[in-house]
Amino acid sequence: MRHGTRLGIDPGDARIGVARSDPSGLLASPVETVRRGKGDLARIRRILRDLADDTGAEALEVVVGLPRSLGGGEGPAAVKVREFAARLAARVAPTPVRLVDERLSTVSAEAMLRDRGRKGAARRAVVDQAAAVVILQHTLDTERASGTPPGEIVETETVEDRQA
Repeated sequence: MRHGTRLGIDPGDARIGVARSDPSGLLASPVETVRRGKGDLARIRRILRDLADDTGAEALEVVVGLPRSLGGGEGPAAVKVREFAARLAARVAPTPVRLVDERLSTVSAEAMLRDRGRKGAARRAVVDQAAAVVILQHTLDTERASGTPPGEIVETETVEDRQA
């Protein structure tokens, strides 16, 4: 298991859930919900920078949930997340951004919050953070069990790439 704090992201159309791990990579916890739109990537970058200030080390990576169908395919939502992840990767470089399968993370988060008695607006206000926790915790558990980080690294476009 690689040592280092990770940031987990659940990007939605209206809100972006953000979670973080402890430096040992054992436990994910909620951070905040960022409103989607102008300034959202800048806010995530500030959260990442604050995380480094708190721990004294740069974050190991940012993990972004990639919505897939139950059969594993990718639809329009996955295309939007891939575009978001590419913009985020360019914004937070050199910190790597990794896309991981997030099938049913929001469903799991909703069920967990419902079981804990959260209702209506109170649940909607934190479901994105809870989904980010589910995504990041699954990623941590998978890496710990397999010894290999799951998902795929988002490549950032360099100046040379754009000129080619």
